[in-house]
Amino acid sequence: MIARTGVASDGRTIAVLGPTNTGKTHLAVERMLGHKSGIIGLPLRLLAREIYDRIVARQGPRAVALITGEERIVPAHPSYFVCTVEAMPLDRSVEFLAVDEIQLCADPARGHVFTDRLLHARGERETMFLGADSMRAMIRRLLPGVEFISRPRFSELSYAGARKLSRLPRRSAIVTFSGTELYAIAELVRRQRGGAAVVLGALSPRTRNAQVALYQSGEVDYLVATDAIGMGLNMDVDHVAFAGLGKFDGFIRRHLTPAEVAQVAGRAGRHMNDGTFGTTAGAGELDEALVEMVTNHRFDPVKRLQWRNGRLDFASLPGLQHSLRVIPDNDALVRVRDADDVVALQALARQPEVADKVRGRAALRQLWEICQIPDFAKTSPGSHHRLLARIHEHLTSPAGVLPEDWVAAHIERLDRTDGDIDTLAGRIAHVRTWTYVSHRAAWLAQARHWQERARATEDRLSDALHAALTQRFVDRRTAVLYRGLKERRELFGAVTGDGDVLVEGQYVGRLKGLHFQPDAAAAGAEGRALRTAANRVLSREIASRAARLADAEDSEISWKDDQRLWWHGAPVARLDRGSEVLKPRVETLPVEHLAGPLRERVRARLARWLDDRVAAELAPLARLRALELSGAGRGLAYQLAEGLGVLPRQRVDNLIADLTAEDRRGLRRVGVRLGYLHIFMPALLRPARTVLRSRLWALQHSLESWPEPPAPGLVSFACGSADDGDGVATDDDFLEVCGFARFGQRALRIDMLDRLARMAHEAAANGPFEIGHEMVSLAGCGQGELEPVLRALGYTVKVDGEKRLFRYRARRDRRRPRPRVSAKTADASPFAELRRLQRGKRPA
Repeated sequence: MIARTGVASDGRTIAVLGPTNTGKTHLAVERMLGHKSGIIGLPLRLLAREIYDRIVARQGPRAVALITGEERIVPAHPSYFVCTVEAMPLDRSVEFLAVDEIQLCADPARGHVFTDRLLHARGERETMFLGADSMRAMIRRLLPGVEFISRPRFSELSYAGARKLSRLPRRSAIVTFSGTELYAIAELVRRQRGGAAVVLGALSPRTRNAQVALYQSGEVDYLVATDAIGMGLNMDVDHVAFAGLGKFDGFIRRHLTPAEVAQVAGRAGRHMNDGTFGTTAGAGELDEALVEMVTNHRFDPVKRLQWRNGRLDFASLPGLQHSLRVIPDNDALVRVRDADDVVALQALARQPEVADKVRGRAALRQLWEICQIPDFAKTSPGSHHRLLARIHEHLTSPAGVLPEDWVAAHIERLDRTDGDIDTLAGRIAHVRTWTYVSHRAAWLAQARHWQERARATEDRLSDALHAALTQRFVDRRTAVLYRGLKERRELFGAVTGDGDVLVEGQYVGRLKGLHFQPDAAAAGAEGRALRTAANRVLSREIASRAARLADAEDSEISWKDDQRLWWHGAPVARLDRGSEVLKPRVETLPVEHLAGPLRERVRARLARWLDDRVAAELAPLARLRALELSGAGRGLAYQLAEGLGVLPRQRVDNLIADLTAEDRRGLRRVGVRLGYLHIFMPALLRPARTVLRSRLWALQHSLESWPEPPAPGLVSFACGSADDGDGVATDDDFLEVCGFARFGQRALRIDMLDRLARMAHEAAANGPFEIGHEMVSLAGCGQGELEPVLRALGYTVKVDGEKRLFRYRARRDRRRPRPRVSAKTADASPFAELRRLQRGKRPA
């Protein structure tokens, strides 16, 4: 059995003292493995797990046990025990025993546990206490005859002053003492440097190990942590930056002591590599005296150790409470303030249903064990005490164990991986309580089952928390790019078939056509790093694409309603008003990394494609402009081309009157119809040509948006008036270029309008007429909607009983539609002869 008092008569007690990075813990592990059996007590569950994994790798899992408050891995016959100091099995006899970070004897919260181990825990052959040199005088006083070994630091530790977060060197650890500030700093580092790993004492070992692996592997170069890294966690840190110098120690908010600053700062430098420490800009410079103490490892000696009576009286509840209040009889020791377990005991003792059941030593020991269940979630004291009272109620029931359905309900409520970082961390803290409970084998009928169940739940939550921390605080892409840019090496880049731009295997944006679109999620420093990295690999690809575009087939280029030319699914040029309606101007979109001559080749190719497209689609207009016509004919042809194949007749009545017979024959040959109200080319009213003409019209009028052309196949449709904003299309000019004319609330296709006018003219030749079924069918609307059309054609309506009769009455400003005559008759008429005489011509 481990001796509980004094020094083992046949064993050595050694104090190995010195600053951080002196190899004290490594020495203790090696000394333990040199014995047949041993126990080492460590200050953190995380560190205990790290040492356990290291020894398992050397000795195998059967030789090593791990015991912490929430974790027990105990094979059948272990030789070595790796524990937290609180969980050290003091009833086991071993040759070697070590306690790490023995200076924590002075810690207000946990110091009494370390002091107890210092005074009473011994190995049969060797006992070793590891810690800061500030404990030398106190150990010499309390343990006469102890051997001291001083361990110098392997490397130099120097002060580097205050720096902005953006100026911190790679492989830096930023230390803060507030969870809110920790997250804020990690978020800032992610934006500026690509990300940071996050380490705090509340993390489960699984989450902590995954986060440290991110840092150790070099995926991120920064670590944001609490002072948990000061307790022996070994990482390759070159610089430690304090974001603050105050902490809440569980009782009050206070400044860090020089020894605490040194403990954390000493994480900088690994083995023989020198390290530096300093502050972030917001924390200000460190005091010169403090810097001198930290760099030279000289601190005031510890003068008082926290102590609590270890000889508890389990004869009665009052006796137990009294024994916990005993004052030490050594002025080197000071009684610790009431810890959470004592406060819990006092709260439960005031409950009659608890006090009445406490009879005998076994019942009191059980109650004391219940009160020692930690409040990992830091809930309110009342809530935690209610849970403890419920546990006591179940354990003192006739069954004597916790109900499985009750335990299952608590764990199932926590076994969810949704939620944010704080939610997941809170669930892990709560499940740690049930992990602790499950390792009290006498409290559960199937303790092993619930241990595995709680562990599986904690593992799932830990993995989810690691994923959430990584997603929020690590941008692998920016980290990789930033590192490559810093190293000033050539970056490897590629563009996938879908246009995704990859640099060093990381997605940085998309190349659409010739235009690079950076990832919209990147902003600030992250966005700048992304664009800088992308620029290094884009020049060659863009030049290659531009060369392919300059030689592209016609089928690869398209013109869309945004008045841009597209190539391979992306816009490459915009169109603007040209000198002629059929000659829009082509301008390539701004493109970085594209030389002037190659840019002009691209523009010329696109302009040629556009000219060919307009010429092919609007070939009737080209044939029209190629006709040999008289002056009047040329004027009419020019205006008709400028009107994109549709022209109100009244605008050119004077030119029509001056057309020669040859002009009329030529116009008719290329498809021009001299209608009653419009001059138009029916071939241009086809849907595809109408879309093209509407785009040309919009360009000529410098419009950024315009209505959709009427649907193909429509003869007429309802539309609002030009100024009321209702209907399908309201602009008369736009309707006209689309081949429609407005009459009140109705638009009628002009070729149908021309046929309707002829039908009405023929009907009027026989006197007043009614609107017939054929007219209604032709116009695609009702009789009431036809009246405004007929009125526009020069007809008036007279009501005769139930009949509405129409007759033609020419207006002064409108010529009466003339009957159509053949070209031969028109050429032989007296009027034709008179025109020839006026022009000085004679008939052939």
